[in-house]
Amino acid sequence: MRLLSKRNLLFVLCCFCLNLGVAIDTITSSQSIKDPGSIVSNGSAFKLGFFSPVNSTNRYIGIWYSNISVFTVVWVANRETPLNDSSGVLTISEDGNLVVLDGKKEILWSSNITNSVANSSAQLMDSGNLVLQEKTTGTIIWESFQHPCDTLLPNMKISTNIRTGNKVQLTSWQSPSNPSIGSFSANIQPLNLPQVFIWKYGSPYWRSGPWNKQVFIGIPTMDYQFQDGASLINDQEGTFSFSFTYVNGSLLHLAFNTHGNIEERFWDYEKEDWEVSLALQSGCDLYGNCGAFGSCNSQNTPICSCLQGFEPKNTEEWNRGNWTSGCVRRTQLQCERVNTSSEGSKMDGFLKLNMMKVPDFADWSHYLEADCRQQCLENCSCIAYAYDTGIGCMSWTRSLIDAQKFSSAGVDLYVRLAYSDLVTKKDMKKIVTITVIIGTVSILICTYLLWRWIAKHKARKKKDKEILLFNRGEAHKTLPSDNLNQVKVQELPLFNFEKLASATNNFHLSNKLGQGGFGSVYKGKLSDGQEIAVKRLSRTSAQGFEEFMNEAVVISKLQHRNLVRLLGCCVEGEERMLIYEYMPNKSLDAFLFDPCKYELLDWRKRFNIIEGIGRGLLYLHRDSRLRIIHRDLKASNILLDKELNPKISDFGTARIFRGNEDQANTRRVVGTYGYMSPEYVIEGRFSEKSDVFSFGVLLLEIISGRKNTVFYNDEEFLSLLGLAWKLWNSDNTVALIDPMISEPFFEMEILRCIQVGLLCVQEFAKDRPTASVVVSMLKSEIVDMPRPKKPAFTERLIALDTESSQRRKSIFSINNVTVTTVQGR
Repeated sequence: MRLLSKRNLLFVLCCFCLNLGVAIDTITSSQSIKDPGSIVSNGSAFKLGFFSPVNSTNRYIGIWYSNISVFTVVWVANRETPLNDSSGVLTISEDGNLVVLDGKKEILWSSNITNSVANSSAQLMDSGNLVLQEKTTGTIIWESFQHPCDTLLPNMKISTNIRTGNKVQLTSWQSPSNPSIGSFSANIQPLNLPQVFIWKYGSPYWRSGPWNKQVFIGIPTMDYQFQDGASLINDQEGTFSFSFTYVNGSLLHLAFNTHGNIEERFWDYEKEDWEVSLALQSGCDLYGNCGAFGSCNSQNTPICSCLQGFEPKNTEEWNRGNWTSGCVRRTQLQCERVNTSSEGSKMDGFLKLNMMKVPDFADWSHYLEADCRQQCLENCSCIAYAYDTGIGCMSWTRSLIDAQKFSSAGVDLYVRLAYSDLVTKKDMKKIVTITVIIGTVSILICTYLLWRWIAKHKARKKKDKEILLFNRGEAHKTLPSDNLNQVKVQELPLFNFEKLASATNNFHLSNKLGQGGFGSVYKGKLSDGQEIAVKRLSRTSAQGFEEFMNEAVVISKLQHRNLVRLLGCCVEGEERMLIYEYMPNKSLDAFLFDPCKYELLDWRKRFNIIEGIGRGLLYLHRDSRLRIIHRDLKASNILLDKELNPKISDFGTARIFRGNEDQANTRRVVGTYGYMSPEYVIEGRFSEKSDVFSFGVLLLEIISGRKNTVFYNDEEFLSLLGLAWKLWNSDNTVALIDPMISEPFFEMEILRCIQVGLLCVQEFAKDRPTASVVVSMLKSEIVDMPRPKKPAFTERLIALDTESSQRRKSIFSINNVTVTTVQGR
């Protein structure tokens, strides 16, 4: 008997403990919450308990997120009756209602259910819903989702019943420290076409525009990812309700702030904070801000204007910026006139307004788009119409209120106007168009005749200037090649030597930016404060004179945002200098291969650099006046401006192609090992595809953060191309990505760029894409890209004997100095 009693006692204790474990999310008459106690939902998503708002000592019962670092309240029970001490209790009363008691056991707040049952309990769900239900049957008799405060959680509904007038709506807090009901409320307005309204003291403050079964068409920024989980439902019994669901498991909600703005909040797990996008963004979002027949455009100053064919009702008030008086029709409609003779015989028409937020008070009809215009035209009371595939035909017979011009989204609105208002607009367009055409033709003819006259009378002066520019002090030298003779350089500003010497502090070493194959580059500052870069040809470099002349000819013809800009030149005695715009961030290799600076290049910046180089290369090959092959595209020849935008530089070795040329040969191979294509290195053949090969190497360097030449002493690979090819074939291309930019969000874009790079460095030139195709692939305009073939220089070369080494030297250079190697600066 004693043993049986012990077993019974043990059983009772186990059940009690089990009940305690289950009850962490539940409140009963015997299990209350006393301040500062709390309960947590089963999945630990939400917590219910006592709290004090910021800058307040009052105590409230509320629900907030329990698994994030930012304290965010989503529901408050006793928002109008706060506790002024910590004596509060949340419990189940004798009649089964959920109540908040103070220290005197007086009820401050109650669920106030008349049909409640004594045997009830309240449970906090992982959805954030606090549910009061009968214990035995589980019947829900009250829930917090039916009594929201300022927050709409996923699967919570705001609704309006047009038969009973009952509303479930959001209401703002009085202030961040006072959760009592504030000035603003938000609910569904189901009459005519359902839409969401925000009210301020009972008057319209903002509206969403009609629902088209996917989005509210008056919210151009409504997230297309968010729209998949949003719905507005008519239960056919008079209730219209709006709700949304979780999207991709994201933590999100809609919050109604104290200023009347609805905020769409997403939790950013990396920043550990809410990301907020506002539904209200400008004065145009305020309801009826421009009055009747006014249109609001936040891009204009002032933002309000009358619709075409209308004028301000009160001009004095309108000019003061008080637009609520609205506008009136300038010309009476034909169908409204008593006298229909002469002018009255001309039919009314419709003015099309693109991308508009449609006005309020729209009437809906089942007409198709083709019939919508006709049924409005036949009804003299119809003053405007619009059509949306998700809504149908909308028409207006009342004043057009709350119309707004969008820069994107919206629908086309057709406003009825008298014939004279439409004709005046068309005639003005014709007059302006004809005037512009005649004026343009006249200017072109006069300009051509003036140019011919100047050309005839100043030909000798122009020739003398060209000789002065290039041959002063070098009379025995002429333009060095056919490629230069085919183009005459445009007149460039001439800088005198003294001015440049002063700007660079007599070319002091402290101003030296770098050393090239044929001279040095110095930073300078002109007397007007403009910063410049001065490329000074070495006096002992007779070979470099050709590069100097070539660069002056080539770059003077080019104008592009991704090419370095030539400001002028200096040719005095033995001095040869080119003056460029100054690039404060120097060259790409100074960032990419610097262990201290490479972290500044995140993927967005690197991709911007890749795109910019591609656009510059496309301009050189196809879009400029001349077809230019750069021949020395590498990281040290890509300069970066203060915003890290790339600019291609160093055109000393560039070649100009004639219109019918596709490739050329040279006995003097110049460039940089590791960037030169195989056909250029071995055979001296170069073309656009040679530059594409260099671009591919540069692209892979930018993605991997490693120099192509860093592998030369490696036992397995000859170059970065060999490593990239091995990883591609083993489906492990991700391993090539610089850890600094390796983020899952960008992984697909980076892998696409690696594939583009491998396509650019294929061994045979015919297999490589053109610059235009490369740019299209980078922009994802070409979806299906081919698999790359084996790149050049992917296998380890056997040591060359002396004879072959000499033979290679004879191919690369006639003076053993024109081939440069990459060195990080």
